[in-house]
Amino acid sequence: MKALFIGGTGIISAAISRLAPDLGWEIYHLNRGNRKSEFPNVKQIQCDIRNEETHVIREKLEKTLNGGYFDVVADFIAFVPEHIQKDFDIFNGLCRQFIFISSASAYQKPLSSYLVTESTPLANPFWEYSRNKIACEENLMVKYRESGFPVTIVRPSHTYDERYIPLGVHGSRGSWQVAKRMLDGKPVIIHGDGTSLWTLTHSCDFAYAFTRLMGNIHAIGEAVHITSDESVTWNQIYQIIADALNVKLNAVHIASSFLDKHSKGLYDFHGSLLGDKANSVVFDNTKLKRLVPEFCAKVRADEGLKMTIANVLAHPELQFEDIEFDEWCGRVIGKLQ
Repeated sequence: MKALFIGGTGIISAAISRLAPDLGWEIYHLNRGNRKSEFPNVKQIQCDIRNEETHVIREKLEKTLNGGYFDVVADFIAFVPEHIQKDFDIFNGLCRQFIFISSASAYQKPLSSYLVTESTPLANPFWEYSRNKIACEENLMVKYRESGFPVTIVRPSHTYDERYIPLGVHGSRGSWQVAKRMLDGKPVIIHGDGTSLWTLTHSCDFAYAFTRLMGNIHAIGEAVHITSDESVTWNQIYQIIADALNVKLNAVHIASSFLDKHSKGLYDFHGSLLGDKANSVVFDNTKLKRLVPEFCAKVRADEGLKMTIANVLAHPELQFEDIEFDEWCGRVIGKLQ
């Protein structure tokens, strides 16, 4: 079975790229080829899907397939309807299943019910990113209904791996600076009162479910989220990280609206907090378990976070300092006081 991944090196796609070949998949990555591949079992197709002409890309893929087709094409880097239209023009007739990576942030904000299912309305007035994902989903479902384009929509929530510490408030260079503030004994910002519920999903659990949706005929025409069943508070998340760093947590709780007000021009906390992480969410994974009966998220938040912290501490190249964010934290905490 052949699968083509567009954007195969991110947090989610990298875990899938490592697992899928072990399950018998022949995996191709479609990318610009600007850096050496870290996946020895993955074949590379050099292409700039956003800038090369549609017919040129399709001809290149048809030559690779030699009259065949991809069982699965998954686009991990489609963010606006224009990307989806180009995907359709390229892959219609060349794949048996097209998987679009949407986002759980597309679900209704604020929520009318704390329990999120795939039938929860899609509406997010706070975050353009989420609205674009919704528009992509709507575009694809029209193509499924009108032309039979074999789409499956997957909605991840907050997924992390061994390279990325999942946090709510961080700068543009990632979350290491928050951990460094903890190590330096500085106060760290937790949005709200820290008691809202959140779901963290380890990339290996996500990859397990995703690879079982690949080639799954029952997933065609469906939208499904992939998350852990576990819910934790933000206070618990930050405490787990502090414990893993062997330091005392010095937390300052600040309203999300205050953080949004004082981040204009620097960070999009209007979208990422008010449109996502400031809301309590608990996911109902009944639909996923109907499609993948053997799925069960195995990595608890405390276990996964400790593994990530240990790996980041052992690899200085993952420790991206963010002086601008560090200074911003000091200013915002000062304003609050």
